Amino acid sequence: MTSDTPVTEKMARNGVTEASTSATSTAKTSRSSVLDPANFPQTLESPTIYISLVYDPLDIPAYLKFTRSAKAGANILFLGTTRDNFDHRPVSRLSYSAYPSLALKSLYAIAEDVQKKHGLEKVAIVHRMGEVKVEEESIAVAVSSGHRAAGWKGAEEILERVKARAEIWKKEWFADTGEMEEGVWRANRDRDAQGNILEKSNA
Repeated sequence: MTSDTPVTEKMARNGVTEASTSATSTAKTSRSSVLDPANFPQTLESPTIYISLVYDPLDIPAYLKFTRSAKAGANILFLGTTRDNFDHRPVSRLSYSAYPSLALKSLYAIAEDVQKKHGLEKVAIVHRMGEVKVEEESIAVAVSSGHRAAGWKGAEEILERVKARAEIWKKEWFADTGEMEEGVWRANRDRDAQGNILEKSNA
């Protein structure tokens, strides 16, 4: 999977290619320009790891195609979708923001670490930016492994670490306050794996 992002700089380091757009290569660029959808997708990848931030709907078949391996008997896919409620309040939509350059590096580091820990063949992590409507996917985590136990554990650990660490935040709009409401910023990690709320205050 190759990004269409206009590239001004490429660095090869330990088999990893990092593409930096003109919007992210200058400290003087405004945050709104950094998050301009025209500058996406932004990607970090190696032969066994694919990381991307996108504004478009997730291309799920492409991620599964990337992680497929002749050595893998298990292919695990997790899709995080926008639910219609939070803490008993109706949610109309979410919007995601990030520090792209930092988020990409954090996601890659997570993928690399968990890949080694669980012996995964390949890993793909893709997160959407901007508005994500109810029932639409905001994140895809795909992994392949020799056997299913490693795949299940690896995918779960990746997701938990992404939500806890990656420089990505979400803003919720509640249907009971109307569309004129500014929305509520939250940390990406608002619930644990069992659905228990971890963070109620604004992020």
